[in-house]
Amino acid sequence: MGKARMESNWVRVKTQILAVWGDLDESDMKKARGDLNKMVNLIHESTGEDRTVIMQKMATLV
Repeated sequence: MGKARMESNWVRVKTQILAVWGDLDESDMKKARGDLNKMVNLIHESTGEDRTVIMQKMATLV
C-alpha cells in the first residue's frame, strides 16, 4: 500500500511540476525523481528562478 500511494503521489506532483514549470520534460523528472534538491536545481538551471521561490511553490504542490 505504501509504495502504491507513493507512486500515486509522484504522478500527481510530477504533473503539477510540469504544469508550473513548462520548460521541464519527462527526462528531467526521471533525473530528479524523489530528490527535492535535484528537482529544485533542475528548475533553477532551466528557468533561472530563485531557489527560495521554487521551494515555496513546491511546498504548495506537495
